[in-house]
Amino acid sequence: MGNYLVAMEAAWLVRDVDAIDDAIGVAVSEAGKRLNSENMDYVEVEVGATGCPACGEPFDSAFIAADTALVGLGLEMEVFNADSEEHASRIAKSEVGGALRDVPLSVVDMIETDEDDE
Repeated sequence: MGNYLVAMEAAWLVRDVDAIDDAIGVAVSEAGKRLNSENMDYVEVEVGATGCPACGEPFDSAFIAADTALVGLGLEMEVFNADSEEHASRIAKSEVGGALRDVPLSVVDMIETDEDDE
């Protein structure tokens, strides 16, 4: 059994916004409220990063068209006592996906952590 730090990304829609910063704030706030209402304050929520196609530098994952924003959120949680990486991935997606219903979610990275980190 192992412990894993699972990083996921979620695609969050924000309607009726006209500024990127507002869209990011609303997305992070709404995701945090949903997770906290399910007593999942152990899930870290932040805006995701996308690499610039020209220079490779990261920038905030947010795009606005027709007053509707698509914001990429980064979510992280620690999974304890999983049988494998696949098992840890399924646990994380099930936990977070249950709180963030109807939000596209995918695992983007996973790191096995030491047993002593509990």
